[in-house]
Amino acid sequence: MWVGHVLVTYRDLDLSSGFWTEVGLRPVERNDNVAIFELRGGTHLILVPGAASNGEGPASFDLMVEDLDAEHERLEGKGLGPSPIDQNADHRWFAIRDPGGNVVTVNNPLSLASCSRAWGEIAARALR
Repeated sequence: MWVGHVLVTYRDLDLSSGFWTEVGLRPVERNDNVAIFELRGGTHLILVPGAASNGEGPASFDLMVEDLDAEHERLEGKGLGPSPIDQNADHRWFAIRDPGGNVVTVNNPLSLASCSRAWGEIAARALR
């Protein structure tokens, strides 16, 4: 079993679509009512117009990458303003803020045993 779709609403669908394209997600569909991006493994990030989903706070999802340092450098080079890389005993991460104000954590894979503890720490630090 895996996550199939993540739905996020944005006030400005064009701005948000451009942001996720710059992040590197693969566009699948785009019209006036929806923008769909595919993530690794086939999960779709679905953007629809409306009030921002979370507003100024942690996103309802996070992203994982194989090479955190390279991804941080790439996003910094695109001017997307990633936070400094942070870490705890199990995990390394940074955060980016999307056009809707959601703080999206980008992290490296970690063991299932440490996910629960790390998630609380990531959310707290991403908002600083």
